Amino acid sequence: MKQFTLLLTLMCLSMYGQENPNWMRHSSISPDGSQIAFTYKGDIYKVNANGGKAQQLTFHSAHDYKAIWSNDGSKIAFASNRYGNFDIYVMNAEGGKATRLTFHSNDENPYTFTNNDKEVVFGAIRQDDVNHRQYPHRSQSELYSVPVNAGRVQQIFTIPAESVQYSKDGKIMLYHDVKGGENEWRKHHTSAITRDIWIYNTKTNEHKMITTHTAEDRQPVFSSDEKSAYFLSERSGTFNVHKMDINNPKNVEQVTSFKLHPVRFLSIGNGILSFGFDGELYTMKEGEKPKKIKVTIVTQDKDNTDKFISVNGGINEMSISPNGKEIAFIARGEVFVTSVDKSFTKRLTNTPENERFVSWGPKGESVIYSSERNGKWSVYKTEKVRKEEPFFYASTLIKEEPLIENKLDNYLAQYSPDGKKIAFIEGRRTLKIKDIDSKKEVTLLTPKDLFHMRDGDKYFT
Repeated sequence: MKQFTLLLTLMCLSMYGQENPNWMRHSSISPDGSQIAFTYKGDIYKVNANGGKAQQLTFHSAHDYKAIWSNDGSKIAFASNRYGNFDIYVMNAEGGKATRLTFHSNDENPYTFTNNDKEVVFGAIRQDDVNHRQYPHRSQSELYSVPVNAGRVQQIFTIPAESVQYSKDGKIMLYHDVKGGENEWRKHHTSAITRDIWIYNTKTNEHKMITTHTAEDRQPVFSSDEKSAYFLSERSGTFNVHKMDINNPKNVEQVTSFKLHPVRFLSIGNGILSFGFDGELYTMKEGEKPKKIKVTIVTQDKDNTDKFISVNGGINEMSISPNGKEIAFIARGEVFVTSVDKSFTKRLTNTPENERFVSWGPKGESVIYSSERNGKWSVYKTEKVRKEEPFFYASTLIKEEPLIENKLDNYLAQYSPDGKKIAFIEGRRTLKIKDIDSKKEVTLLTPKDLFHMRDGDKYFT
């Protein structure tokens, strides 16, 4: 793909500190229970399990997250999208250079190290077994392992198995299943595809489902004596930590009682549970009450660095102009127009909101798109101000104005070939045609006819 180089004028590198920051995510406690690794603003940090000043471990412009510890505490594996999609990396737990372990074009998420610390176990959508009867789907990942020192990837399961944990001797594996395409962040979900906890015997290759509740059960971890498993469940209405006797799975005890917000990112080390709640970190010794960890972060603001950004990836959608000489595209949530035969690119929007669904107006005289402003999607158009400038990519003055704006979400706007009408989705599930001159609207499909999964996603009639 042709490379579009854009100059972003930004401020100088700065240092800032923050006490008790919010939205520390994907936390994981070390095996000895002394430190917690977590993600904050796209980098990996670690902090003493009793709280204090966090140490930044990664300093990359990419997004680094989902840190997991090796069993001896010497290494941390994590996922990073440094090359466009999330690959598995491993680094020294004290920091330093990270080594890339996987090179596939699909996202990969690390779950654990094998019990001997020789491999990292991760989930990804790579290749179903030829004899597998399950229909391949982007929500149904497979389980793989890759050597810590890099090497050939091996498939463990062709079935979805997430949040995998091994027993100390490697004979038993805990995991939760994925029965369907439900969003993992959905709350208060009750259906036939809620996640359940499974146990797998690596010697006999036997899988056994040990929870059957209608609520979500996920992220199991072994207790210190490995006779019990802690896990997250929505049985009380929101995610809380529960404890289950592995030999008697019906014996379940709720051990935290948080309200409203869900508990996330459960891990355990040396008998100390670690998890996140409402964007902050907590620890909890077995048999005691949860304790919130006070964290101070001192870091560099990477977004305030003068730099060129090459947009040769991360382009979500594009549309060719009617004359075939320009391409409008969406990158990083903004609208750009580039020339087909020259390296000229013009940025049309510069907003904190997300822009999507780009297309061209009649004769290429305008670019239309939707933007999620004021809490809803509306359709906008940008036109050139000077008629003597034939191309957007070389225009000096442009103006933006709303094209379709009301109390409902509006997107996926497309002009008719003659430019007299425009089709769009209103209220997420109504297809309408609007006459440009008369403003008269005709409804073609109603919510009874349309079903959709998310904004602008596939529609079914």
